[in-house]
Amino acid sequence: MFPERLRALRQGRGLSLPELADELNQSMIDYPRERANTGPQIGSWERGVNAPSYIEMMKLADFFNVSLDFLTGREYTEIELDDLFASNAKMNFDGHQLTSAEKTAIYGMIKGYLHGKAAAKTTPSKTIDELTLPLDE
Repeated sequence: MFPERLRALRQGRGLSLPELADELNQSMIDYPRERANTGPQIGSWERGVNAPSYIEMMKLADFFNVSLDFLTGREYTEIELDDLFASNAKMNFDGHQLTSAEKTAIYGMIKGYLHGKAAAKTTPSKTIDELTLPLDE
């Protein structure tokens, strides 16, 4: 999964292998003991011949602004929204970063919706089986 994601991210930015290597090498300030990247090295990652080190993965994730989970193809089949809203994670919606107050309000709306939906299921609904109208004589 990683080779395909890396290739898609690189091509999505319109970068050649050497151009991506140059971009990653500009981030060497954050990783002073790392060796410079090369186009052939990144090509071997995309072909699945070699795997990057943890530091290289961090550089790629930082450059493409994605998580390591996304980069490695890890997928979540279930997410607990309580945990997500309780975390310090930055949350965005439609390009807008949510403030703490907005996160709290949205959490309240979701909780209220689900509580109301559950209450509606337990409240018996009244149905009219027969309608009797008075007849004018």
